[in-house]
Amino acid sequence: MALEFRNVVEREMILIKGPEGWGEFSPFPGYGPEVTARWLAAALEAACQPLPDPVRTTVPVNVTVPAVDPQTAARLVTESGASTAKVKVAAGHDNEESEMARLQAVSDALGPGGRLRIDVNGAWSLDEATRRLEALRVFDLEYVEQPVAAIADMVRLRARVDVPVAADESVRTSTDPMEVVAAGGADLLVLKVQPLGGVWRTLDLAARSGLPVVISSALESSVGLSHGVRAAASLPELPYACGLGTAQLLGGDVTSRPLMAADGVISYREIEPDELPKWRADTSTAQGMMRRLRAAAELLT
Repeated sequence: MALEFRNVVEREMILIKGPEGWGEFSPFPGYGPEVTARWLAAALEAACQPLPDPVRTTVPVNVTVPAVDPQTAARLVTESGASTAKVKVAAGHDNEESEMARLQAVSDALGPGGRLRIDVNGAWSLDEATRRLEALRVFDLEYVEQPVAAIADMVRLRARVDVPVAADESVRTSTDPMEVVAAGGADLLVLKVQPLGGVWRTLDLAARSGLPVVISSALESSVGLSHGVRAAASLPELPYACGLGTAQLLGGDVTSRPLMAADGVISYREIEPDELPKWRADTSTAQGMMRRLRAAAELLT
């Protein structure tokens, strides 16, 4: 990783080659087989099954700003050329003062007409979310992503604030991804292809929800990112910029042609991982990833 992102400093993955192309299996450390099985299903789908035909050639994307200092935050926005930014808040080492400084720097870098959204990863309590969102009204937030953890609190918060509420973890970590929708806990959904089990399942969830959706990455290489872009390009409607411009956060990639956004737009293309030998894992890491893959595979059979 070029920048630490939610305590992630490097990414480990297995790439799978099949008749339809390459799939990526890159679950985060600490995820058990019941979770990583969906990540493996997504990798196998991409490698072995035809994916839907896209209805657009390009996808608008936001720049993602981790919990960094204001100067770095402004640089990321300026270099991206994007007009929408998603800013991480409520990180363990953060405080309200540093968050406000980061948000102000991002807002200034976006300029007039820029759109600003924040991602809380469920870290706030209901009362804290209410208070903090009131204080952040000055930024005219496009939406707040997963402000609280519990679905019941998502419902309560929507009744308290006028900022649109997006559900992420409430979808991808739930045994019933539609529970938050049925409860009325979200104005829109943030969907991530690999954690949800693949492009087709992601599109099915989007259709069943009846809500606007944002397709985001799970910090994959360009191989995994390409599947997120394929999903976004296949949606009938795409009212929001997607969180797929994350290749810039990586310290390197498995391809000599990373799937980078330019001026807030990313184009779908298939990825050839021609840089794989450069990133070959050591024996211990490779064995650990294979154990995780086998454990996930047992739940798919």
